[in-house]
Formats: sequence, C-alpha cells, structure tokens
Amino acid sequence: MALYLLRRFATMLGTLLVVSALVFAIIKLPPGDFLTNQIAELKAQGDAASVEKMEFLRKEYGLDQPAWRQYLSWVGLAPGPHGFSGLLQGDLGWSFEFNQPVSAILGESLLLTLVVNIAAVIFIHLLAIPAAIYSANRQYSIPDYIITFIGYLGLATPSFLLALILLYYLNRWFGISIGGLMDPQYEGKPWTLAKIGSVAAHLLVPTIVIGLAGLASMVRRMRANLLDELQKQYYITAKAKGLAPREALLKYPFRMSLNPFVADIGNLLPHLVSGSILVSLVMSLPTVGPKLLQALKMQDQYLAGSILMFVSLLTIVGMFISDLLLAWLDPRIRFGAKGA
Repeated sequence: MALYLLRRFATMLGTLLVVSALVFAIIKLPPGDFLTNQIAELKAQGDAASVEKMEFLRKEYGLDQPAWRQYLSWVGLAPGPHGFSGLLQGDLGWSFEFNQPVSAILGESLLLTLVVNIAAVIFIHLLAIPAAIYSANRQYSIPDYIITFIGYLGLATPSFLLALILLYYLNRWFGISIGGLMDPQYEGKPWTLAKIGSVAAHLLVPTIVIGLAGLASMVRRMRANLLDELQKQYYITAKAKGLAPREALLKYPFRMSLNPFVADIGNLLPHLVSGSILVSLVMSLPTVGPKLLQALKMQDQYLAGSILMFVSLLTIVGMFISDLLLAWLDPRIRFGAKGA
C-alpha cells in the first residue's frame, strides 16, 4: 500500500511538470505578451516615459529572456532576475493587468471557487443518487417518467440562462438580490462567523445553477447503470437466496453502478470550474473563472498560468482520490495487482 501511494505520488509530480510545460506553451502561443502590447500602444501615443517603465518591467520579470528560460524561472527550476522564485518556491508571479502579486489576487477567489464547486458536488450527489435508485426500481412508472423529464429539462437549460431567470424573478417576487457570494460589507474583510453566514446564505442559488446540469446527467447515467446491474444473474441469485430486495440492491448493484462516477471525480471539479465561467460573470461571483477569462484575453501570463495550474492540480488530486475510492469500493480492484 505504501509503495503504491509513493508510486502514485511520484506520477502526480511528473504529470504536473508536464502539464506546467503545456500550460506555459499554450499561453505563449499568441504573439507578444501583456507588456509588449502595452509598449506598442504607448509608442503609438508617444508616451516615452511609460515606454521606459514597461521596458524596465520586461527586464525585471525576465520577459526579455527566451521562452524556455522564462518557463524554468516561472516553475522555479532555474534562477530568474531575483534568484530562485517560482511555483516551487510558492511565488505565483506578478499580474501586470491588476498590478498586484498573483497570490494577492487569487487568495480569496481560490477559496470561494472551491467552496462553490464542492457545494455543487455535494448537491449533485445528495439528490442524484436517491432519485436514480427510486427511478430504476420503478421503471416506466409515472415517477420514473417525471424524473426522466426533469433530467431532460436540466440538460437542456443553459446554466447562464437559469441564472438570469433566477436573478430577475427572485428580485421581482421577493425583493432580494442573489448576485455575489456575500453581502458587500464583508468583501475584502477578514473571515468571521457573520461573513461565513453571509456566504452560506448566498451559496444556495449558485449551487443549484452550477450543479443542475451535472445533477440531470448523473441521474440519467446512474439510472441506466442500475437498470443494467438489476438484470444480472448475481442480483437475481441474491434475491432467490432470500436476501431482502433493499439489502441486495445496496450491497451489489448500487456499489457496481457507482464505479463510473467515482472514476469521474478527477474531472468533475475542473469541469464545474471551467463550466461556471459564464454563470460567475452573470451572477458576479468572485471565483477564478472571470479572472481566467480576463487574464487570457489580456495575455497576463502569470495570472493565467497560476489559475490553469490550480485547475490541473484539482484534476490530478481528484484522479488520485478516485483511484483510492475505486479500490475500496470494488473488490475486483486490488492495489497489489500487476501493473497497479
């Protein structure tokens, strides 16, 4: 077990290194960078003083170096203008668009992004699993048709459109605004019980909006998986031997039908983060999605790279967790198997 964990951890580190190279290469694909574009604009305006400042910043942050040298400095594998100061040393770099350290911009945004998306994951699983079990055990009944119809509706409704509808009608009917993730007086303030309560109160609607499509998809897939497992011989034999239907269902078909969803844990959180960008813009959510969009648009390479590495880290850690859960959930999977 310990050897397996060490092997998986080493694989994770190697994967992150490869991902960091791909992320940096993709960010550098468009010609120029933020400072180059700014210098071109300032030269066109004849602002010589500002041009000199931008040229100084290019040298200060090593943007005048070759791309491979910039990458090694960004990761922290080679010294930059200020020595070893990169991702490995905890330095996320400088945001030229916001004129602040990336860590200062992303500090609370990363936390709120995790809170919103973990809440959406919990919402999806708490509702989808009971609904799928109920629907599969009552195939072709009226409740089954209702759940199936709601699933189609959830998949067909764009999340940003649902957000706009809720923004309008909740304000019209109840006189409340659901924009943002906290009351304005708590923004930028230290975390207190009152601030946590405000976030919790604002969390309900974003959780529903972001999680609805995932909920509908999971109900449909899990219902199909359960229907397939319920027709298999081991379940029929278990019932024939006198095992109670509910116990037979939860002990065998239910566990087997969970495998695809456990395997998808690594993709679920990053998918929610990337899929909620429009929702975050519509609902003014202070998550990393809108900042990523702005950073890519303005070629703010350190800010964009840090956010993409955060999403990549979520994926890799999620895959690691899903591997462990699959081995615990399914007795057919063993850590000691050849090639594990």
